[in-house]
Amino acid sequence: MTSHQNPQIANSAEVFPVQMPGRVNLGTIVVATDFSPASDRALNYALAIARRYESHVYVAHAIRPDLYTLTPPEASVGMVELVHQAAEQEMAELLISGRLREVPHQAVIEEGDVWTVLSRLASVHNADLIVLGTHGRTGFEKMFLGSVAERVFRLSQLPVLTVGPGVTKAAPGEVELKNIVYATDFSENSRRALPYALSLAEEQQASLTLLHVVENTEELAPAAIDGLRSTFNARLENMLPPGSDLWCYPKFVVGFGEASEQILGACTAAKADLLVLGIRGGGVALGHWPAPRAYQVVCQATCPVLTVRG
Repeated sequence: MTSHQNPQIANSAEVFPVQMPGRVNLGTIVVATDFSPASDRALNYALAIARRYESHVYVAHAIRPDLYTLTPPEASVGMVELVHQAAEQEMAELLISGRLREVPHQAVIEEGDVWTVLSRLASVHNADLIVLGTHGRTGFEKMFLGSVAERVFRLSQLPVLTVGPGVTKAAPGEVELKNIVYATDFSENSRRALPYALSLAEEQQASLTLLHVVENTEELAPAAIDGLRSTFNARLENMLPPGSDLWCYPKFVVGFGEASEQILGACTAAKADLLVLGIRGGGVALGHWPAPRAYQVVCQATCPVLTVRG
């Protein structure tokens, strides 16, 4: 996504060649729900994808063990029953609503933290994609409560589609991607996400914007900025496989400034339907403050964000 090295020595012509992508396989989707509006938005997008790709959808609700930590031991059995009954009622109402009609699906309610439940289902059913919503917790709320979405996309070996609170546009009946933005810092982490952006652009004949952001250039002369723009624009062009301009409409953007702002701005300018990011994995201190860039972007993006762990 960004260049953190000294811009004066960032002019190497390093290129990561990418093979022509095959069709993205999205035959099995696991979508998390806590029955909140955030989860509803995510489910709508999961169903839109499922209709396009004829996917089987597993709708999963995790009953977190920490719900019982403040319950006296003598009352814990009754509390467990009440929580399960409430979850079963919510899931039953979802199923009879007709929203999943004509989409092969299965409802799952399990005890455990969200990541444990999702990862088990994904492994057992050979899932291709995890979909979830996020409430977009930031600041002290995120510090103390953490972010379920961030934990999932940092730990998942599968691509994760996160629908944040900034996504106010209703999901289509069947997914239709007209404009895709792929942000890269040319690292191995971001490289792994490129085939997904390419494949989806080919599949849907979409416009594809490749973006690189250069930070810490405030003191550079205009001529140096122009040189960096030319250099990184060429590197972006070299990332595309030969002939890819025949089946997608590539654009190349080099931004200067704070990474999150530039990425979000590029999505707005492109009227993006999807943002694709390659991210670093990790399972330690995921709830720290300030929020990592990927999570910050997910929370503020006006389109769903597909994260692929490097």
